[in-house]
Amino acid sequence: MGMTSLSSRELNHDVSRAKKAAQNGPVIITDRGKPSHVLMTYDEFERLTGKRRSLIDALFMPGLSDIDFDPPRAEIAPRGVDLS
Repeated sequence: MGMTSLSSRELNHDVSRAKKAAQNGPVIITDRGKPSHVLMTYDEFERLTGKRRSLIDALFMPGLSDIDFDPPRAEIAPRGVDLS
């Protein structure tokens, strides 16, 4: 994952370049030579902010019914307890 740095002026003159660079990693936007903002893809933003899909949303995913899922039954055996 590469990191690109652009000045505010460069960003204003070539937004397309900044958006393309964000596909490869964060783009640091500088203001008077100091980092001030970060441009990233929305997918990366969601990943970083921990936005998770609920189980219900996941179960309603298209094509999910086409997946064969037959997990083996778990055998849970009780253990003896020594109370002496």
